Amino acid sequence: MSVERVCQYLKEVKTYYLATVDGDEPRVRPFGTAHLFEGKLYIQTGKGKDVFKQIEKNPKVEICAYKDGGWLRVRGTLVDDNRVEPKVSLLDAYPSLKEMYEPDDNTRVLYLKDATATFYSFVAAPETVTF
Repeated sequence: MSVERVCQYLKEVKTYYLATVDGDEPRVRPFGTAHLFEGKLYIQTGKGKDVFKQIEKNPKVEICAYKDGGWLRVRGTLVDDNRVEPKVSLLDAYPSLKEMYEPDDNTRVLYLKDATATFYSFVAAPETVTF
């Protein structure tokens, strides 16, 4: 298993859920970007959004996705990468986002580090990958 499999799974489900912490309260919202750049799994958001502010304060997150009787949970730390290259790469992979975002300071791309991804199902033993 690999980070590539994790990214492919997230792309296939199209919508996954990202959990953050807001003070002492959990926050969960739908996300749809999953992109590999330089061997790292990236997601994207806007600088002014609450989710980005929460990640700045506490970058530890969890992702959960479900499809076909199985699910994926990914725990890790998000790292803000403000370089233009990963922004351009991600926006090129998601042309619909180009209507709302440009590779500027508002567009934030973040990659997962120290991540543990576990694939679960009701019929098989869990499979785990770290990256």
